[in-house]
Amino acid sequence: MNQYTDTQLINKILDGELALYEILIRRNNPFLYKIGRSYNYNHEDTQDLMQDTFIDAYLNLSKFENRSSFKTWIIRIMINNCYKKLQKFSYKNEVSTEINEKAIPMFSDNSQTDTNKIMMNKELNFIVENALTQIPLDYRMVFSLREIAGLNIAETAQSLDISESNVKVRFNRAKAMLRKQIEKSYVATELYEFNLIYCDAMVLKVMNTIKLR
Repeated sequence: MNQYTDTQLINKILDGELALYEILIRRNNPFLYKIGRSYNYNHEDTQDLMQDTFIDAYLNLSKFENRSSFKTWIIRIMINNCYKKLQKFSYKNEVSTEINEKAIPMFSDNSQTDTNKIMMNKELNFIVENALTQIPLDYRMVFSLREIAGLNIAETAQSLDISESNVKVRFNRAKAMLRKQIEKSYVATELYEFNLIYCDAMVLKVMNTIKLR
């Protein structure tokens, strides 16, 4: 089934093959999740918004005119739903600006199996995510769509309804803002610190080697 293009799937779904909508959901889950998290919604709220977005897209599927890709079309629906939620509820009460250890990081890589790598990546994820929450939403969304969701300049412009030149400007400014925020998250003397977990391993290796001599 994955050999079908989005357009082919949409035509088949509109012809009554509802089960094929699952493929469109799976293809676009990662993009919508990253958008919700980029709006600072927590994991649970983001999932609710994703569900609403997929339902909205299905109910309006016959209105999709192929003037853009289905991906950018459904991303715009997700962005609109995120914006409407911001308008309906106060930012303070509804949007979590704290890093929740139980939430799934937007940069998570489930393919990692090495414990040390997972720990280091988790710390890096939290630092970057926290830094992202500190930059203005307009710049954060451009950065998230380009760098995290992997959209190209044209797709980002279509998703946010701005010009391609604006995408380039906001992306560069977002990177500069993000760099400044990340610099606030660490102390230079702590870089390359020989953490206790490595220290214990080194002691064990050396002592075992000495005992053999």
